[in-house]
Amino acid sequence: MRFEIDDYNALRTALKQMTLALGEVFSEETVFESKLVAAELLSNVLQHGGGKAWMRVEHSEDEIRICVRCENAYRPPEKSVCADAYAERGRGLFLVDAYCESRTYSDEEGVIVFLKGQ
Repeated sequence: MRFEIDDYNALRTALKQMTLALGEVFSEETVFESKLVAAELLSNVLQHGGGKAWMRVEHSEDEIRICVRCENAYRPPEKSVCADAYAERGRGLFLVDAYCESRTYSDEEGVIVFLKGQ
């Protein structure tokens, strides 16, 4: 699945299509976690990178791979730190890392995460 996102309406549409497709293969919990991760990554690249964002979602029987990149090559910090529960920033990347098996970055694909599927 490939999506081009240039505003929050397109983000919501992409997430809906992604969750419908993943829901045919994975548990409700895995689909929710994938949606949360994708929403956080897309929101970050739209907010911090600006311009358009692209998301690619691939899966096997037990793993989901999500790649998110933007026009301006936004690269999030390598390490996430748990922010205060009341902080307005910093929790999203921590949540992404908590749900994912791994998070990496490449210039070609942007942010790449892997989630285990059930």
